[in-house]
Amino acid sequence: MSSIDDNTTIKLGESSKKILFDSLDDGKLSCIKAFSVARKIGHSVSDMSAITKSMNIKITDCELGVFGELEFSPLDQNIYDDLETNHYKKKKLDCKIYWDESKKYTLRKVGSTVKNSDFEVINCQLGCFREKKGKKNGS
Repeated sequence: MSSIDDNTTIKLGESSKKILFDSLDDGKLSCIKAFSVARKIGHSVSDMSAITKSMNIKITDCELGVFGELEFSPLDQNIYDDLETNHYKKKKLDCKIYWDESKKYTLRKVGSTVKNSDFEVINCQLGCFREKKGKKNGS
């Protein structure tokens, strides 16, 4: 999956690199940790894909189930109904909208609902993608 900023390179200082490298698991940076690292190194969350890509680090385990290996529960019908009602039955919503919705529930419950339904995530906050390519749930 290619990032939004494929041609953007952001150089980090040594202390920022240390924070980033200390946050890796098996050489990869999880989605949730990428948010934390961005705050710690003083960069925009949307810069994280460009930063990691320029350092050959993969962002993995999207909290909304777009990519990675996280396990999700079945969808929560109440969350599904809220998403449909609050967003006028739109099925493609920005990543940030789902994160905002998770303040009422939890990120994992919203992610499970998105992963196991006809909702789709667009415009990754980390800059990993604008729209997901391919079929849902690998089918």
